[in-house]
Amino acid sequence: MNFDEFTGEVQHRLELPGTGETVRAIRATLMTLGQRIPEGNAADLAASLPLEIKWYLTGAVHDHGQRFDWQEFVERVSEIEHADPADAAYHARVIMDVVRSQVPESDFHQLRDMLPESEDSENWGSLFEVVDEGR
Repeated sequence: MNFDEFTGEVQHRLELPGTGETVRAIRATLMTLGQRIPEGNAADLAASLPLEIKWYLTGAVHDHGQRFDWQEFVERVSEIEHADPADAAYHARVIMDVVRSQVPESDFHQLRDMLPESEDSENWGSLFEVVDEGR
């Protein structure tokens, strides 16, 4: 999948009006995810993505491996995307489903293993709700 196909799939699934809004949602989600996970894991996850998309997980992030919970993730994505937090959370879930379709299953499992799933605010399982619905 190339950049246009990736952004087109996200735009279609999110029903966003234009490419600008779509790219902003992808950038917000993947940059914030790249901040949360270690640099090597971000590079592994990004390896199968289009070059322009890969950059958001790796090149655009200067401080990998930060510790923050799901709520902070949503707040950061919302701020970067200039979207309501509920919309930003949904966008992130759909974008993760598109990412999952492009990366090796082992890399995606590694990502899930890094993000704790619990009943409190650390519940990163929320990020994978759309992925899990499709299985």
